[in-house]
Amino acid sequence: MERGGTTAATPPSQTPSLRRVAALALPTLVVLAAEPLYLLVDTAVVGHLGRVELAALALGGGVLAIAVWLGNVLAYGTTGRAARQFGAGDRSEAVIEGVQASWLAIVAGLTMALLAQVGAGPIIRMLAGGETDVAVAATGWLRIAAWGAPGLLLAMAGNGWMRGIQDTRRPLRYVVGANALSAVLCPVLVYPVGLGLTGSAIANVTAQTLGGLLFVRALLAERVPLAPHPARLRRQVVVGRDLLIRGAAFQACFLSAAAVVARYGPAALGAHQIAFQLWMFCALALDALAIAAQALVGAALGAGAATQARHTARRIGWIGGLSGLALGVVIAAGTTLIPALFTSDPQVRAAALIAWPWFAVMQPIAGVVFALDGVLIGAGDVRFLRDLTVVAALGFFLPAIWLSYLAGLGLGGVWAGLTLFVVVRLAGLLGRVRGTRWAVVGAAR
Repeated sequence: MERGGTTAATPPSQTPSLRRVAALALPTLVVLAAEPLYLLVDTAVVGHLGRVELAALALGGGVLAIAVWLGNVLAYGTTGRAARQFGAGDRSEAVIEGVQASWLAIVAGLTMALLAQVGAGPIIRMLAGGETDVAVAATGWLRIAAWGAPGLLLAMAGNGWMRGIQDTRRPLRYVVGANALSAVLCPVLVYPVGLGLTGSAIANVTAQTLGGLLFVRALLAERVPLAPHPARLRRQVVVGRDLLIRGAAFQACFLSAAAVVARYGPAALGAHQIAFQLWMFCALALDALAIAAQALVGAALGAGAATQARHTARRIGWIGGLSGLALGVVIAAGTTLIPALFTSDPQVRAAALIAWPWFAVMQPIAGVVFALDGVLIGAGDVRFLRDLTVVAALGFFLPAIWLSYLAGLGLGGVWAGLTLFVVVRLAGLLGRVRGTRWAVVGAAR
């Protein structure tokens, strides 16, 4: 029975060392980086087909990001609950949380794939502002790529329960292997085989389906009951509800940003795709610390060690800020070089330079925000996160980007709005973590 990579929870009296944080965060970083790295390869491959294809990938990928959002809801909710059970000394109960999450993943993934066959056209036309060449190409890509949603969600649910039991070895193998295969398939299908944008969609489905099957195999190897458990499913749905609303606020922001940028033309939309995918890559890289925080804080609170959880929160916050600063320096240094890796179109490259200063300056702030997000998710304080994100999104980000459109501020206005969104969340998170109401002990919350 394959159960490798599992370690015991940190003792309640011991604040996790930097080495312990790194032992959880670094393998998780590779796992998190695998999908956006593949998306960057996909963007680079498609970008050389032309600006219409790149813009189509931006729109289709933006809609498909809803599946990633649902996957993060499953993974984060499952990690927190599994970590508390693991910290309380009950591994089997922690894995059973993963079983229930996997059932939710199957239902949600199949529903999304089927809905995309009907709704892809109207959604893309609404975002593109009409029946354009970009809209037609994006609709075809999305209808194929959506069949990867069940596998993607199963993989995210699997990552959730494995992180909860502090097993980082198997997710590393599964995710990297699946995405490496797809990274090879993508350029082959797009160019030598001659499928163009369709080849990109097929490569996406291949990676996501293979990844999901590998996590299902790991769950079967644990030999725990596999039947749906209504009471557990309800509890996961309650946690998922708040994370879902929080994620909906994110998606409203990102889709609205794409809709605004689309009105500036294919060059601006292509530049936004490059900068936004790189931003997502940085966000997921910084999320490695957030996931380490989820596992460590959840285990500490499950073991009744509130003081340890608070010390961990402060340490993770500092590490997040320093990591974000390092990313910001690298991004600033590559201002002209990095966009050129993804497109040879001079108009797209010129437009990317407009977003770049905001992209670089945002990283240290985002590093702290993502780290503290992980602390509160591990603590089960998801209602506060929901409310904070909704306020930041509806009260600040969405008004900012639509006002920037009315004022004709272009791509720079959209990225200024994104920076404001992150700053508002930082202020709320720092206020919350300084208090003690979030650090509630017990095996479940």
